[in-house]
Amino acid sequence: MYPDDDLQLASTISETNTVLRHSVINEFMSELILTYRGTIYPWHCDHMGHMNVMWYTGKFDEASWQMLARFGLTRSYLREQNSLMAAVQQDTTYKRELRAGDVVTIRTGIIEVREKVLRFLHEMRNDETGEIAAFTALTGVHMDMEMRRAHPFPTDFLDRVRQHVSDHGRVDPDNIHDTLPQGPYPTDPAISGAVC
Repeated sequence: MYPDDDLQLASTISETNTVLRHSVINEFMSELILTYRGTIYPWHCDHMGHMNVMWYTGKFDEASWQMLARFGLTRSYLREQNSLMAAVQQDTTYKRELRAGDVVTIRTGIIEVREKVLRFLHEMRNDETGEIAAFTALTGVHMDMEMRRAHPFPTDFLDRVRQHVSDHGRVDPDNIHDTLPQGPYPTDPAISGAVC
């Protein structure tokens, strides 16, 4: 083999890996469920005229509770079972500024579920432009409120969530932020999750 052949082979492998990675990410993104819709108000904006980071976190938190309730971890359940959810890690990437009057949607994908741990990804988009404004990957732990220790999720919750876990475990939330596709969501409700 000649040096040029090595370079060509390396380039081909790199291109193939990129194509496969984008394919996996696109499939994962098509599995997202609608968890939040809202508007950016003037009081969400800081002195630079765009939404302050604290409000991104707040909107992602609202989406988290919508997702948990959808799968059965409602306020009533948590109170009755004397349990709670604790966020133990959150990694947010900001892609585009949002300003007062922008309308946003958050969709959520389940990355992984274990006996006591749930990992998921939120994607926030500007509905008018279709651009991704921010992503956040979270790790949450189900806990016993009195013992303050991790506690197994209820079996029915695990069963429901496992139906929504992407079988693309290769999607790494640490690397997904720079490669997710931009642009509007598909308008077909069966694809976009608009009808829940």
